[in-house]
This record gives sequence, C-alpha cells and structure tokens, in this order.
Amino acid sequence: MATEHYYLVTGASSGIGYATALSLAENKRNKVIAIARNKTKLAHLKKASGDVIDVIPFDLESGDYSALISELKNKGVTSITGLINNAGSLLNKDFSEITIDELKQSYQVNVFGPFLLTQQLLPLLKSSNAAHVVNIASMGGVQGSVKFPGLSAYSSSKGALCVLTESLALELSAFNIKVNCLALGAVQTEMLQVAFPGYEAPLSSEQMGEFVAWFTMNGNKFFNGKILPVALSTP
Repeated sequence: MATEHYYLVTGASSGIGYATALSLAENKRNKVIAIARNKTKLAHLKKASGDVIDVIPFDLESGDYSALISELKNKGVTSITGLINNAGSLLNKDFSEITIDELKQSYQVNVFGPFLLTQQLLPLLKSSNAAHVVNIASMGGVQGSVKFPGLSAYSSSKGALCVLTESLALELSAFNIKVNCLALGAVQTEMLQVAFPGYEAPLSSEQMGEFVAWFTMNGNKFFNGKILPVALSTP
C-alpha cells in the first residue's frame, strides 16, 4: 500500500490557496487539509474536490493553535509532509493613515500566523521523513524589488516572512525539514484587485496553484532556505 502524505494549506478558501489544495488533491497519495476562516468557501472547496479534501475553519489571527493541533490529531494526522503558509492579509492604504491596529493585523496574519503554525506543527513535521514548509510571500517583500505606494504594511510583513524562511531553514535542517519561500508576482486574484484595481495579471490562480503544489511536493529536493521569485510581472 502506497504511503499517504498529508499536506496542509492555509488561506485555502479562494485564489492561489484554493487552487493549490485542488492540485495537491489530484495525487491520490496526498491527503489535503485546507484551512481558512470562511466556512462557506471551504465547503465549496471540499465539494469541488469530490469531498477528498478535509477542511478546518480556523482564523490565523485569533484562533486557538493548540486546539487546531488537537483536531488534526483527532483526524488521525501523525505526520505532515508539506505545510503551505499561503494565507495573507493585504492593506492598500497611505502610510500616513495606517493605524496601529491595521499594522498589527497585517503582521498577525502574514508573519505571526506562519511563525506560530509552523512552531505548533513542528512535532508532526519532524515525524515526516522529509517535510517541506513553503511560505508564500510577494515580490514586494524582496529587497531591491520595485515597491508601490499604499503597500508599506503588506510588503514589509512579507519581507519579514522571507527572513523567517532563511532562519527556519537553518534551525530545522537537523530534522530534515526544508523551508523555502516563493515570492510571487502578479497573479489574478481578489487580493491583486485590492492592490491594483483594474490590472489584469499574466497568470491565473489555477496556473500558480499548480506550480505551488508541484514545488511543495518536489522543491525540497533542490532548495532549502531560498527566497525564489516566481513572477512574470510585478505587478
């Protein structure tokens, strides 16, 4: 009997996360767990997958992480092969008008969420023979890349996620856990429309989802601690 691999995708209710979860589920050896806040959209994902994707409503900003881990274990999850920290929060607002609460919210979802979730999942990641953590950042978070007005909170938080990737790759290497970051360019999603209203991206969320799924399953054979631009345009 073929070994089953558990993959956990955050921010899976729409866009790239939704497409990534569906793409991962096409491989019958994969057991996919999708996490997001929106229960209705998660139900649509589960139905679209033919009920093979397991969904867990969870808020990275305010959820009880220990309860999430307990729920995973209750579902029989004993190891995790791949964790995709895809959930993100975008704020498009003039720097001078950003409130402390808005800044905290950006960092809570984009930095603290991946940090805490990876930390809590560490025992399950260690139980895998070769786990892969993939952080989804943005070209806006890459040093030296073009920046845009209104995205100071978002871009700086994604920059923090990039550095977190490098740090974790070093710390977790002893457990054969690889950690990489995909810095995405323009992809046609709801988030892109918030950042750049009316702009049409060269890639669809389905196309990017297929790539993210492939990279999660295979990228750890070639990369560790890398921040990899995946962009045809920015935006």
